[in-house]
Amino acid sequence: MKINHVIVLHGLYMSGFVMRPLCSRLEQSGVKVLNLTYNTLDPNLSTIFKQIDEFIGDEPSALVCHSMGGLIARAYLEAGSQASQCVTKVITLGTPHQGSHIAKKMKQKGFETFLKNSVEFLLTKNGNWPFKAKLYSIAGDLPIGLMPLIVKGSQSDGTVLLDETKLKGMAEHKVFHLSHTSMIYSRQVLEYIIKCLNEAA
Repeated sequence: MKINHVIVLHGLYMSGFVMRPLCSRLEQSGVKVLNLTYNTLDPNLSTIFKQIDEFIGDEPSALVCHSMGGLIARAYLEAGSQASQCVTKVITLGTPHQGSHIAKKMKQKGFETFLKNSVEFLLTKNGNWPFKAKLYSIAGDLPIGLMPLIVKGSQSDGTVLLDETKLKGMAEHKVFHLSHTSMIYSRQVLEYIIKCLNEAA
């Protein structure tokens, strides 16, 4: 079944603006795109979910998400609306599915005020992917960021550990030599996303 609609969700401290180049390229591939901006520090899930539901309607759809956006996507599927049953694929870029080590350290050091309600998602340890929608998890291994200083010798994209992007039950795990933010703008990643969208569900 061909995917017609794609919902794009950005990550922490970002907005839909940073996802525009990716959305533009996805639209050129022939899909209709909703580039959804939300408050990452205090996400209003009912509003977010309603916007996604209305956009999906009854069309075969996919979610393409950067970082925390992948955790919002998981919460959306867990809510189990009728429209969510039309989601056949979720593609995440640098999403800490198993919980964010950096967020955990920030909370331990008393900096949780900088995270506010995002901790509800960033500190949740998910062990598996139980949904019928296929999960394609994209990770980076170019450690430009704080992570090499926090966990010496670790494999990461600079913000998210490689192991945090893995889940039991995912369809595929793909690693690119990119940093956490640069994967949003990578031609390689875009080509991989389009390949995933075009694969038979």
